[in-house]
Amino acid sequence: MNRIVDAHHHIWDLTAAHYPWLGPEAGPLYRSFELDETAGARQSHGIDAVILVQAADNDEDTAHLLSAARAKPDVAGVVAWTPLDDGEGTRRRLSEWAHQDAPVVGIRSLLHERQDTRWILSPAVEKGVRAIADAGVPLDYVTADHNALAHLPELTARHPDLVVVVDHLGKPPIGGDRESFADWRRLLLAAARSPRVHAKLSGLYPADGPLDSWQVKDIRPFVDTAIEILGPSRLLMGSDWPISELAGGYERTWDALASTVASLSESERRDVMGGTADRVYGRRGAERGSLD
Repeated sequence: MNRIVDAHHHIWDLTAAHYPWLGPEAGPLYRSFELDETAGARQSHGIDAVILVQAADNDEDTAHLLSAARAKPDVAGVVAWTPLDDGEGTRRRLSEWAHQDAPVVGIRSLLHERQDTRWILSPAVEKGVRAIADAGVPLDYVTADHNALAHLPELTARHPDLVVVVDHLGKPPIGGDRESFADWRRLLLAAARSPRVHAKLSGLYPADGPLDSWQVKDIRPFVDTAIEILGPSRLLMGSDWPISELAGGYERTWDALASTVASLSESERRDVMGGTADRVYGRRGAERGSLD
């Protein structure tokens, strides 16, 4: 097994940035979370590196992540924010990061927080998405539910060079009925027709009810389907920490995901557990070190 990468890890600092979605109603998530809090769990599971993913659509959150990435050798890169509806601003940021050798390996915007579910397809963001594609930087695609996967065929047709990483398998209907499962599968299959579409095995929680009310058997069919449709070379694995604290904790969620890919061949597991992340995110930070 080559190096293992947690491809979806958050940190946030309530004193450094504003998180509009995060308030007292978020309960135990309403505090600052630091990377060192998962160091023990990552080391015990042989996880060598993490990809830090933005949690707010502002420059302050991205600056906080970049600061952590520069200070911590186990951070392989940052999925940052840019204003997609400001094409020139996005292009300028990407250029500045490239010249500064900043550890930016992907771009994300909190699409699932927007009322307009088709915003990613609107003329307002056309130039911003084009700038990302031109820079060869992946777009992390976050959804409120699996219905947003329906936009990916049009998005990838408009931007055939764009690399897309679907967060959390597009939020499949875990705990739902057969019809909703079939609907999610159909949408994922349509999205996967673009060879540049990838997806993360992360954030696989029940669609309704407490996030910790799941067992491995509940998520396994969704992982198996993703493997069938995308193959291990287009799948990445992530903890979704600290959201995963609500689902039983870092170790419970990581162990469950690892168990769902345990029957794959060694080379296939190597892809899911880190190889795909290194390829998709440009291997930037691959030599930055590890927790050892």
